[in-house]
Amino acid sequence: MSHPASSPWLVTPLLVAPLVLQAAQYLSIEQAQRLLFPTASAYTPLPLRLTAEQRRAIEAASGIAVADSTPKVWRVSAGERLLGHLFVDLVYGKHEFITYALAVGADGKVAGVEILDYRETHGDQVRQPRWRAQFLGKDTGDAVKLGRDIQNISGATLSCRHLTDGVRRLLATHHAALLSTP
Repeated sequence: MSHPASSPWLVTPLLVAPLVLQAAQYLSIEQAQRLLFPTASAYTPLPLRLTAEQRRAIEAASGIAVADSTPKVWRVSAGERLLGHLFVDLVYGKHEFITYALAVGADGKVAGVEILDYRETHGDQVRQPRWRAQFLGKDTGDAVKLGRDIQNISGATLSCRHLTDGVRRLLATHHAALLSTP
């Protein structure tokens, strides 16, 4: 009888280094609200449900499919004065979701973009203020397209593209569903 250690069928376990993901939460929703609308006195959740007509309008205007008919959005005000709306959305980077916040002023223009959660191993350069500043002042009349009015970051192409597409889709959502909302 052979000893188990000398058995030809004994498999020695291999040590495998775990895949290290660069996952980080940079801001909570509340922190993003205060950062993007620092003079606000109220952030009121809006129970928005997009109609089929609104979805079609958003998709036609943005060129991006609407995956969720119930976007996360807050009406932001200072006293009785509307400051704008804050969206919290998800887009894919390369393999994982990126959670971001988009501030749209009462005039329908981008007031800011913040990255809340980034779970990818690469491409977190989209958090750079200089890259995100490209969106400031954009509205539905602007292209908001990577390589046109939004510049790419080498090594973060998919994150750049998907965030740009997400901002364009949310601007179209704002226009189709909220621009006339008091």
